[in-house]
Amino acid sequence: MYCEEKEGIHIHRYGAHIFHTSDKKIWDYVSQFVEFNNYVNSPVANYKGELYNLPFNMNTFAKTWDVITPVEAAAKIAEQRAAAGIKEPRNLEEQAISLIGTDIYTKLIKGYTEKQWGRSCTELPAFIIKRLPVRYTFDNNYYSDRYQGIPVGGYNKLINALLDGIEVRLGIEYNKEREKYKGLAHTVVYSGAIDEYFGYKLGCLEYRGLRFETERLAEQNHQGVAVMNYTDRETPWTRIIEHKHFEFGTQPVTYITREYPAEWKPGDEAYYPVNNERNKNLYKQYTELAAGEKNVIFGGRLAEYKYYDMDDVISSALKAVEKLLRTI
Repeated sequence: MYCEEKEGIHIHRYGAHIFHTSDKKIWDYVSQFVEFNNYVNSPVANYKGELYNLPFNMNTFAKTWDVITPVEAAAKIAEQRAAAGIKEPRNLEEQAISLIGTDIYTKLIKGYTEKQWGRSCTELPAFIIKRLPVRYTFDNNYYSDRYQGIPVGGYNKLINALLDGIEVRLGIEYNKEREKYKGLAHTVVYSGAIDEYFGYKLGCLEYRGLRFETERLAEQNHQGVAVMNYTDRETPWTRIIEHKHFEFGTQPVTYITREYPAEWKPGDEAYYPVNNERNKNLYKQYTELAAGEKNVIFGGRLAEYKYYDMDDVISSALKAVEKLLRTI
């Protein structure tokens, strides 16, 4: 979530983060620390210079097929699903075609996804794309959650408020000095990589990585939207983020970040868990080891080897706190 400020623009150092939730308890919790603006995530897909609205909605369908009504759009998707002969999707490609048809899959999903994961869509599990929003309305809001926004002044304000009054030590290799730090408190919350905690003794869990290139441009508005996805296979980056648009910036300059998918190795920042059978089985073995660790709570993306949205992380943390307090 960390933001780097340059010329009044808050740059999302680790990619675009938009807070969204339908859980009022979570929204009220974060809102006590920071005020949120009314940013609505409405990304645009760029396929070889053709622009399409995301999420897939009536604006996307109208441009792709020249249809006008939801009935026409649904009929077009059903026609393409039937032509593909897909009854029970076995992989991501078949799942995507069954959801959105062949035309949109080919232009707006296939190239982007294969860049992101570094492998063919036919080699990826179907569940990866089940989160994909598809709407038969002219609504470009990517999320259907009730609450959405960006902290006014950037995410650092939220991080600083959460840590107010707490001693923080940076640059620490916790696993190298574990016994020293365990002695500071009765209970440890460990949010690092679970396989690293155990010295990779059972093997290494795999991730997909990212690489970012940020550039200052001497113009006020580069692409007119915070997030633009590049969905063809040939463009090496997956998206360009123009950070000022998260906060309706009017600065005379702008900063953009090109986001590149990357191979990952231990020591790199870990972004997306590779949830194939090998990694799921390996993680299960590590959780069995973790169950034997006294007074250690394993939580977060790395410790749980799970892709988490921000509100889900907070919900999980609050539940862990409630469980812990019941034992005291």
